[in-house]
Amino acid sequence: MFKYFKGSFAFTALCLALGVWLGWTSTHDVAGTLGILWIVLVLGVLEVSLSFDNAVVNATVLRDMTPVWQRRFLTWGVVIAVFGMRIIFPLVIVAIAARLGPIDAVTLAATDPVAYERIITGAHVGISGFGGAFLAMVGLTFFLDEDKDLHWIGAIERPFTGLSRISGLAIGVVLLALYGISRLIEPADAMTFLTSGLFGLVAYIAVQAIGSVLEKDEEEEGASGAHAGAAMTGAVAKAGLASFLYLEVLDASFSFDGVIGAFALSNNLFVIALGLGIGAMFVRSMTVMLVERGTLTEYRYLEHGAFYAIIALAAIMLISVRVEVPETVTGLIGAAFIGLAFVASVRANRGEPSEIPLEDATPTLPTGERLKV
Repeated sequence: MFKYFKGSFAFTALCLALGVWLGWTSTHDVAGTLGILWIVLVLGVLEVSLSFDNAVVNATVLRDMTPVWQRRFLTWGVVIAVFGMRIIFPLVIVAIAARLGPIDAVTLAATDPVAYERIITGAHVGISGFGGAFLAMVGLTFFLDEDKDLHWIGAIERPFTGLSRISGLAIGVVLLALYGISRLIEPADAMTFLTSGLFGLVAYIAVQAIGSVLEKDEEEEGASGAHAGAAMTGAVAKAGLASFLYLEVLDASFSFDGVIGAFALSNNLFVIALGLGIGAMFVRSMTVMLVERGTLTEYRYLEHGAFYAIIALAAIMLISVRVEVPETVTGLIGAAFIGLAFVASVRANRGEPSEIPLEDATPTLPTGERLKV
């Protein structure tokens, strides 16, 4: 198992060394340095513990990617996750909200962390609208799939599979949720919430459109038969790129709340980036481990539990503009779904009945009896 996490441990050592340097240069005190180092460690542990559902969902996409793109997810993806989402993204929010230039935003983060934190937390409405809408589409699309024949909680999932024939149903549900919640908050915030939610929908549709276009190109190249080797290489590269883009947007949506919640421990941008960066690296290592060890195949309902957790996270992000929900509660709900799905999978593998009404994927005989395998 260590082979999956050796890169994460090396990255952790680097981040801790940077934390020591940052702590000493900013406090010139051993106690202050140790305090910053402790915050980095706590943020890393929290990010890992609250993001297992993210790793499971990532694994459902990553398992269909080539080893080359899997490695790129661990390398390029970490750069995007750590520097893009944990540093650049908050700076962009501050620059837009405070109408500052990039250099001024960095200066504000370094010299006035209190003002920086106030601007970031003030952008919570817009971030929740975007992330909640995107994640809601991800979760609903999984259950609104007419080809889905394996169900964990059949009483809920079977009707959703039947409704999959209604075109645009997921978009309609998310739009109604955005509108309903917007009626419960102040008009100024409502417009921000609706606008960011619409951009979340557009982002999901855009990522899916890119994937569809690249998949169409792959089919056309395969059908042409000319230059088969080069065509196959290009098709695989395009498919890998589409999945990579989808994973990065998905990971960004998962990390929105974590970036804002981290300000409860520190208002220093660079301390937060180090701590959350450690967590992001371990989440990626867990994703690769789940893929290579075939965990999702072995534990059949684990994927279902992760998507239930996504629906719960999306709902919490959307309603958090009206009701404050502690991040710990969000994490516990996700962990509960994953845990229940794992237990159900183990019991199903043993042939034992589950306490949660499940639908077995084995076919039935004309008499209505289950085919024994």
